[in-house]
Amino acid sequence: MDAILHATPGNPIPGTPQVGFFEGHRGVRLRYAVFRSSAAKIKGTIVLVHGRNESIEKYFETIRDLNESGFWVATYDFRGQGGSERLLKKDPRKGHVGRFDHYVRDLEIFLEQIVLPDTRLPFFLLAHSTGGLIALKAAPRLSNRIERMVLTAPFVGLGGQKTSPENIRRIATLASFTGFGGISLTKDEPLKPFDGNPLTSDALRFARNQRIMADHPELALGPPTARWLYESQKAIEAIRKPGHLASITVPTVIIAPGNDPIVPYHYQESMAQYFRAGQLVPVAGARHEILQEQDRYRNQALAALFAFMPGGEPEESDPAGELTISTLEA
Repeated sequence: MDAILHATPGNPIPGTPQVGFFEGHRGVRLRYAVFRSSAAKIKGTIVLVHGRNESIEKYFETIRDLNESGFWVATYDFRGQGGSERLLKKDPRKGHVGRFDHYVRDLEIFLEQIVLPDTRLPFFLLAHSTGGLIALKAAPRLSNRIERMVLTAPFVGLGGQKTSPENIRRIATLASFTGFGGISLTKDEPLKPFDGNPLTSDALRFARNQRIMADHPELALGPPTARWLYESQKAIEAIRKPGHLASITVPTVIIAPGNDPIVPYHYQESMAQYFRAGQLVPVAGARHEILQEQDRYRNQALAALFAFMPGGEPEESDPAGELTISTLEA
């Protein structure tokens, strides 16, 4: 298996990245890429941590934006998805993980083996959804390596399901401890329609991302397994504890979409109340994948990011929940 990136119509590869594999926890092969900026002034490196069922290709547009603003970008595909090694050989489309801490250890190995020796200081972290949960789990040990973090719709609560989160947890726990952790609790739908989707209100970006999966189905992932759900819910419980949140000292901005059915806003808001190092930036009207959203939402997220990294302050939101665009220097 070659470590390559895939361009699709309307989604070219940014620049000439360094692409390869590194050995994650317990020897799992993980695909990574480092995108160097050609800007006159380099501000550092942003470590980009994706969500579930995402790949490097999905972030080409955002990587280009970050490069143009003077940041290098280092990113990788999670174990079991994208161009990385799959964990269930009989059904590689299933989204599975043995322990959630394996994700955390993969991130730490990536920082140690790829980011530290091969990229530019200082280091920042941008994480979405499940990537945000991984970052929050790892954060107490990141204070000496990561200067600042931006989390978009971090996976700190589950919504948008026909079954309540409590029942999902019960079913997933039972399946995991009775030898059925590898089953999926929902059916596999490889390509979903735009109408009614919970991810983005931008039809063009939605179609672009669907085209990636249609042209390169080997990058796509199906529904999560019971074990994945059990492990992720257990991780959510751990990071939501006030003691854990108080132990995080990395300054953090949480960009919370206001119309997110997957990780409802109230979960992010309630978590932020106990997060001393964190500040919540609501974006009213945006759906879950804010970096894949319409420009009127996506630009607010990028404005907050560039105001906060490498050393500004996050922007305040107005009483209606819309981000106020200021002239803070990035």
